[in-house]
Amino acid sequence: MSPTRGALVTGAAVTAAAAVVLTVVVWPDGSGSGPSGDTASPSGTSAEAAPSPSRSYPMSSAPSTIPAVREHTPARGPGWQPGKDSTVVIAKGSQVLADEAELLAKELKIRYRGAQPAKAGDVELALGAKDAGPAESYTLTVRDRKVKISGPDESGVFYGTRTLKQSLTADGTFPEGVVNDRPDRPQRGLNLDIARKHYSAEWIEDRIREMGDLKLNQLGLHFSDDQAFRIESKSHPEVVSDEALTQDEVRRIVGLANSRHIEVVPEIDSPGHLGAVLAAHPDLQLRNTAGVESRGSIDISKPAAAKLIDELLEEYTELFPGRFWHLGADEYQALTVRNPAASYPQLQRAAEERHGADATIEDLATSWLNDRADVVVPKGRTAKAWNDGLFRGTKVKADENIEIEYWTGKEIGARPPQEYLAEGYKMLNLNDEFLYYVLGEPNEFVYPTGERIYEQWTPLVLRGTEPVAERYSRQILGGRFAVWGDLPNAQTTGQVANGIRMPLVATSQKLWDPRKPALSWAQFRELAKRTGSAG
Repeated sequence: MSPTRGALVTGAAVTAAAAVVLTVVVWPDGSGSGPSGDTASPSGTSAEAAPSPSRSYPMSSAPSTIPAVREHTPARGPGWQPGKDSTVVIAKGSQVLADEAELLAKELKIRYRGAQPAKAGDVELALGAKDAGPAESYTLTVRDRKVKISGPDESGVFYGTRTLKQSLTADGTFPEGVVNDRPDRPQRGLNLDIARKHYSAEWIEDRIREMGDLKLNQLGLHFSDDQAFRIESKSHPEVVSDEALTQDEVRRIVGLANSRHIEVVPEIDSPGHLGAVLAAHPDLQLRNTAGVESRGSIDISKPAAAKLIDELLEEYTELFPGRFWHLGADEYQALTVRNPAASYPQLQRAAEERHGADATIEDLATSWLNDRADVVVPKGRTAKAWNDGLFRGTKVKADENIEIEYWTGKEIGARPPQEYLAEGYKMLNLNDEFLYYVLGEPNEFVYPTGERIYEQWTPLVLRGTEPVAERYSRQILGGRFAVWGDLPNAQTTGQVANGIRMPLVATSQKLWDPRKPALSWAQFRELAKRTGSAG
């Protein structure tokens, strides 16, 4: 939540002229082992599937791509580049890949022929068995002047087409050999605050295209806050700000995201950060005993408060069909005062009525979070919440299936990430030390750099600069680079796009493979220019 709120795997070309040998270039197993398991080949490619070397060509190097491929088996051969008769085809039984094939054909400026046998010069996309490898993995083989990209799911095959596209952009020819590749973490993305600063649908769509090429798969949209509510509502049009996305624009954004295998994660933050909603519903505004408003805070002792938020959740879960829903839960201002029970006795009474005489306002806030999760979970969503919305030592416990998005250890009540991990929660990394691009740089924030992310951050670095213990790695599902609009006029949307580009590129590399990069930052930045990732 807002405060106010690899490396390229270099299968180095073998220069020993007498060597007629296959060299398998694989990252050594290290601290990057994550939720997807060990670093074995994603499709179990056997030695007999490796390309046969030829003395006619030098041994190939790994393709130029960001994020870097995790494994490349080099071979001797001419590689592949699109020719005048080249086409894209899909294998028999792989009709679900038609959209990916048509997109690739358009990008490479060649023809799409549908489900036809591949001929010399062609690219073939093929869907393998679900158990052929980890989710989102792919194998890309260049042999006999043909390319074959296969994987156990559509996402993996799509990522293979991104590797092909980037490498061709960088070098003009894709090297001979076999790529086996997979992500280290299942959730990798960008978080965008469209509440404080309005972004057009076209601007968001441009970011989605960039994200797809970087193999990022999650776009968080924080669309409600104290300053504005930025998506059209049919159920409560009174809460919507003048500058807002229409629901048709949202459907277009979601459709484009789906085509790039990106899930949109919407967020209506509550019970705090609701200023725009409360401007239209002042009767639900939380006030202390002196009648002073608690900024952005809804009075969770009132049944009408839950009814309003649940009606919005019901509406927008229909608009956003993805697997995740972010409930917020952070920075409820009632809990930041010296004595919450004395300042807000109505909340304390509600806590005791619901949870017993020893209950606290933290218990009431936790039950609010669980109740909102009970709205979205039956609709097939996994609920998410910010880490400072879960409290230490409460009688009521947050649902164990809520994914905790860790952003800070600086807020009142914020706990070290190890506490959540020890309790068994799964977490996502949005460490504000590295991954927070806060417009105007308030509260001692500075714009993050790609270099610092590339050289110092990994998914295990959840808070500050120190990683958590390796034993927690499998509970850390990934991360998102976050843009927050605290001072929305500090940068234009164009400046934001340029400012986040290299930090996002670096984030994509470290989420795909968090181990120490083989390239220096200068080399990586040059590679980003060659692949088109740097803009």
